[in-house]
Amino acid sequence: MHPVAEAELLGQNADGIPFRAKSHHVHRTWARTFSSIPELYIQPESVEEVEKTVSLARKCRRRIVTTGCGHSPSNITCTSSWMVNLDRFNKILSVDSETGVVTVESGIRLFTLCEALERYGLAMPNLGSINQQSIAGAISTGTHGSSVQHGLMSEDVLLLKITLANGTTQSCSAESNPELFKAALLSLGALGIITEVTLRAVPAFTVKWAQTIDTDYKLFTSWPLDLWTQSEFVRVWWFPYTRRAVVWQGDKTTEPEREPPVSYYDGALGYYVYHNLLYAAQFVPRVLPWVEWFVFGMQYGFANGSVSSAVQPSRKALLMNCLYSQFVNEWAIPLHKGPEALRRLSSWLNQLTPADPDYVPHNIPFSADGLYVHAPVEVRVSDTTLTANVRPLLDPTVEDGPTLYLNATLYRPYWSDPPCRERYYEAFEWLMKDLGGRPHWAKNFETHRPDIEAMYGDNLDDFRRIRDMVDPEGMFVGPWHRDRIMADLNGSKLELEEVEVSRKKATSGGLITLGFV
Repeated sequence: MHPVAEAELLGQNADGIPFRAKSHHVHRTWARTFSSIPELYIQPESVEEVEKTVSLARKCRRRIVTTGCGHSPSNITCTSSWMVNLDRFNKILSVDSETGVVTVESGIRLFTLCEALERYGLAMPNLGSINQQSIAGAISTGTHGSSVQHGLMSEDVLLLKITLANGTTQSCSAESNPELFKAALLSLGALGIITEVTLRAVPAFTVKWAQTIDTDYKLFTSWPLDLWTQSEFVRVWWFPYTRRAVVWQGDKTTEPEREPPVSYYDGALGYYVYHNLLYAAQFVPRVLPWVEWFVFGMQYGFANGSVSSAVQPSRKALLMNCLYSQFVNEWAIPLHKGPEALRRLSSWLNQLTPADPDYVPHNIPFSADGLYVHAPVEVRVSDTTLTANVRPLLDPTVEDGPTLYLNATLYRPYWSDPPCRERYYEAFEWLMKDLGGRPHWAKNFETHRPDIEAMYGDNLDDFRRIRDMVDPEGMFVGPWHRDRIMADLNGSKLELEEVEVSRKKATSGGLITLGFV
């Protein structure tokens, strides 16, 4: 019998539990960097449906991939087997306005959650740069915001429920089933399907923010002083060619809301001007330093010291616009190494010599001749050491102090890959590892198992042990996991583990289509 027909036959509703599956679905990442065609695309609407799906997958000997919005630009959510999308599994189950304890189904998107919390007078304590992810996806990949007063978003999670490969759903927390909790707080989809999240919200708050563009010399001067402690929320965009930086800082306030100033360049005009300039740079990369000067001068001001400000609800103020399809390569390093990292990257990108006053030895063993990259580099912070909650086993942040995140974004104008990507990211990852960094799990990094084993040591061993205990046949394991976090099996694989067998680049748009067995 055809496997789809077999699954549909087994999934008939004799037990009264729907099996909401369809075939011929094309899955694409948000950035359209990867795509795949799952055998079945399943959208459960209850825990019972999730459990039924897992039980059927075990009977049909299929792997399961769980996905939400697919915002990660890597191939972690690609499969030719069964894909479970949780967009219809998105209810708020309970809210206690006095304690702030909220329980939700795992597929709820962050923007929906934040809007609902506001109606109860509550808010998320912190947010990442976007709000399109599901709450489970944000937790499972180590999403963070930008504040030395906050850690990963998972620090606010009190309890998780997760459906395991045997079809049962278990609860875990810091007090109950703590080993599973430590693994599930950053699971990378490799343990099972998170079905329920209980977290602690805070009273709704408004943020007064201001952003200032100035020289990166001023940035480096203030770095060891008050740059990261002057406000509760601080983030930076660094421009490597103009050697300038935008410092954004925000604090809670009771002032009335005030939208940021809008110029004629904001909106559609600026969006399409930048997009088309990026596309032109695909063919003439040497214009990128000029593009950086022009576009971000128009956006933030050409004069050093230019300031803009606003007062907005936290669910709006803490976000940023990702603009276009993009590759992202973000690493976590110790906060105090930030100036060294940016100066070394600047020396390499700008090909400075010892005669240049801003030169520092970069020691990067790759040539930057003819290389031009996109801007800006996103600079954010967190401090997971402050959390009273359990730290995930695969937490990439610094173990004994605040963490700096450097994100080297490369846009894909009109879905086309930038010519600088391979060499830039090779050098960037070399530098990050030289500074003791770890990659953000959801991004486009090419560092693989041997280096990651050295980075995580016993924590990775513990994660593997727990993962193998709850999913011994590898129902939730694919090639992304094998290349990065799974043990080396000398070419063999787990019984249900999926292996990539083909990869084809689309003729239009640079999309990579994957095939698996």
